[in-house]
Amino acid sequence: MKIAVQIARFLVGALFIFSGFIKLNDPLGFSYKLQEYFAPEVLNLEFLSPYALLISIILVIAEVVLGIALIIGYGKKIPVWFIPFLPRILRLLGFKNVRINSTLLLLLLMIIFFTFLTFYSAYFNKVTDCGCFGDAIPLVPWESFIKDVILLVLILFLLAFQKYIQPVFKNKIVQNSIIFLSFAACMCFGYYVLMHLPWLDFRAYKEGSNITKNMEIPEGAPEAIFEYHWKFNVNGKEEIVTTSGGYPQVEGEFVGYETEQVQEGYIPPVHDFTIEKGDDNFTTTFLEKENLIAIVAYNIDKTEREGYYNIRKVTEEAIRKGYTVIGLTSSSPSVHEPFVRDYKLPFEFYYTDETTLKTIVRASPGIVSLDKGTILQKLHYNDAEDLILNSLPTAKPHLNFILKYQLDSIAVLDQKYRKLMQVAEGPERKALGESLGLDHAEYSGDLWKRQIALDTSNLRKIESILKAGIYPGKSLVGTPTNIAAWSVIQHSNKIPEYLDLMKKAGKAGELPFRLVAMMEDRYLMNEGKHQIYGTQGMTYHNGEPFIWPIENPEEVNKRREEAGFNSTIEVYAKNLFGEDFEYKNITLEEAEVKRLASIKDQE
Repeated sequence: MKIAVQIARFLVGALFIFSGFIKLNDPLGFSYKLQEYFAPEVLNLEFLSPYALLISIILVIAEVVLGIALIIGYGKKIPVWFIPFLPRILRLLGFKNVRINSTLLLLLLMIIFFTFLTFYSAYFNKVTDCGCFGDAIPLVPWESFIKDVILLVLILFLLAFQKYIQPVFKNKIVQNSIIFLSFAACMCFGYYVLMHLPWLDFRAYKEGSNITKNMEIPEGAPEAIFEYHWKFNVNGKEEIVTTSGGYPQVEGEFVGYETEQVQEGYIPPVHDFTIEKGDDNFTTTFLEKENLIAIVAYNIDKTEREGYYNIRKVTEEAIRKGYTVIGLTSSSPSVHEPFVRDYKLPFEFYYTDETTLKTIVRASPGIVSLDKGTILQKLHYNDAEDLILNSLPTAKPHLNFILKYQLDSIAVLDQKYRKLMQVAEGPERKALGESLGLDHAEYSGDLWKRQIALDTSNLRKIESILKAGIYPGKSLVGTPTNIAAWSVIQHSNKIPEYLDLMKKAGKAGELPFRLVAMMEDRYLMNEGKHQIYGTQGMTYHNGEPFIWPIENPEEVNKRREEAGFNSTIEVYAKNLFGEDFEYKNITLEEAEVKRLASIKDQE
């Protein structure tokens, strides 16, 4: 019996230490699991969710310390009369002495708690992975429940024969010192992994793993198998026919069917990773990109704002050295776009599922360095300065981020009311205004008057920048900031003064040349001359829309292609005026007739 007690003692202690250490290595991950249990659809203890991290730290440290205490035989005999029903239960189990070892008592209470959780999640199929051993050894709920039942039996066995549990060290000072040092070591280790990242990473997104490969399903992998139970009414009796998918040939009235999964198919380690923006999917684009830095903030409202000083500093350096930098979040554009402007971040956010982002890196914000989908580095924002960055051939050492942030602010104001003016007043404009974070006074009234005031202010700022004769292009402020100055001039009467500067920037690749083409066409139209690229359309009053006359129209599509346009003049005209519109080149004289007719109609 003594040998059996010692075996059980070391087995239980080792399991608690191992389980506790694995979770202490990743307390954030365990807190996410607790939040699943606290959710309304599970235990409905949502008021505990804000304290999930604190609870997780207390539980995992208790697991480790109690495991160590059991192995060294630490604990005091205490009465258990203060725990309702426990003395009676112990007497029913044959325990005459209701004084119990404090370590065993705490282990008993803890295993009862865990057994309840695992049974609940298994029976009601609420939480598919209990998180007992974190990501190191994923267990399905029934496996976790069986493990906890075995531990419960072993702890009850130790309670029954606790007299055989003798301390390894007779000296109380030595015992107390071991427990204190164990507690202190757990606290220090827990603090370290919270301020940095887990020491051990067992997830599919660990350093060295390739996300694309982890998404692949290997050839010959088992597929999910389903059975379909078809119900028919045959001569007044219900008849069920089971098939593997095909509709059965039964002479009777079809009632309905039920689907049953009889075999689960192979699920790749990564099966829920996407990068999206609006209706576009950029997953493949970014997983094939070299030298990519992704800033992870699973929820902007909950992200650690003090971390963005380090994030801005390291991402500016990364962009200067030629890296592509993006942000990944589950927050909506109405949340993350103002956040980017307020914190002057040199990148834009894309959408990725919140649970996936929590799995990728245990920090918000966190830093992930990738090369063609392979994770090279993962860093907590506290360790941003440890990011390894090499100078690449695509480096932009002269990027001026102060100027970039100034132009980004101007670009926002340039479009502030233009988007709203494209939408009719009423519910539609109200919805758009609220999505942009505007109150009722901002999205109603004379929007054009307000936009003109902003345009006037923006023009003064842009002219102060352009007076040096240098266009703030891609090499100076990056993309898409390089179009900000163009946009302001395009909306002004200053095109004649700055068109040559824009052309020079376009030819140098500092500005997309198709934008220069649009500006030149607008200038020529305003001068009453033929446009070159066919970008300008016109509608006078209630007259028919038309494309402004084009110089050498038979070659316009060639010029458009050379300028960077991806559509012909015929397709562009339909996009501009509707599918029913048919492009027809007219003369300047015909355009003047349309203008005069419009003036006459207004009179």
